[in-house]
Amino acid sequence: MPQIKSILCPVDFSEFSVNAYEYAQSLAWHYKAQLFLQHVLYSLKPFGFWDIYPDSYEEICRKRRADVEQQLQEFAKCHTRTEIRPQCFAQDGSVTDLILSLAESQAVNLIVMGTHGLRGIDRLMLGSVTDRVLRRARCPVLAVRKPAHHVTSSVNDPEPVHLRKMLLCTDCSAHAHHASEYAVSMAKEYGAELTLLHVLEDVPGLTDLQTATEKVVKQLEESIAPKTREACIVNVMVRTGKPYQQIIQLALEAQTDLVIMGVRGRGALDTAVFGSTIYRVIQLGSCPVLAVPI
Repeated sequence: MPQIKSILCPVDFSEFSVNAYEYAQSLAWHYKAQLFLQHVLYSLKPFGFWDIYPDSYEEICRKRRADVEQQLQEFAKCHTRTEIRPQCFAQDGSVTDLILSLAESQAVNLIVMGTHGLRGIDRLMLGSVTDRVLRRARCPVLAVRKPAHHVTSSVNDPEPVHLRKMLLCTDCSAHAHHASEYAVSMAKEYGAELTLLHVLEDVPGLTDLQTATEKVVKQLEESIAPKTREACIVNVMVRTGKPYQQIIQLALEAQTDLVIMGVRGRGALDTAVFGSTIYRVIQLGSCPVLAVPI
């Protein structure tokens, strides 16, 4: 089973950061993990100007970091509902680079980030910090958007997030095993119902479809360990069509709280306008997505 001993939650103090922090502290509480809160300030340094006044630049930077550290402390105090006490980091520079650098230096096992869930051609072409972290992170990344149905609890509930239904998307390959470990671990932690989904594409005829479906169902059933069945409810499902469309549709129909997907090394197509399955599910879907490198 995967070890989640440290979690990083970068925040920008927006509504989307608050949503992400709810999930980050919930996971930290369940796994008894160290939680890191980070805010990255964009550098003020224009070319050449501060070379004349380096002391003034350093003083301004120190003050900005101190202000943000205080803001992070206030953010944590206002939004933390568990006994978890996050360690705060205020830095200035390249946002993506500093997130990945902190994740590496602190041996982070999971990054939890808010995403605006913007849609359309501009979103696919321009990307975001979350997209860039997803492309380069060595550990799983949980991209949190405001779910279509109610998941976060009331302010009086000590459990920030209730995850009751999880969806693991699998291609039945050997590479998918790593993502399934995270799915099973989280389903056990939250007592959630876990559905394993495989989407078939380009099946020519009804006879071939029935044969292919039966084969995949058998593979999925055989992949479930007896201990997993004892610990949580596990279902299997096979659909046909475009993977991202079927994943999004099922997640919405079933009121899924979390989608778990494996993501392989990315090529040129993944950074092009059309993106990949996982990016489309994050952009267009109805709930948070855990992307697990495989």
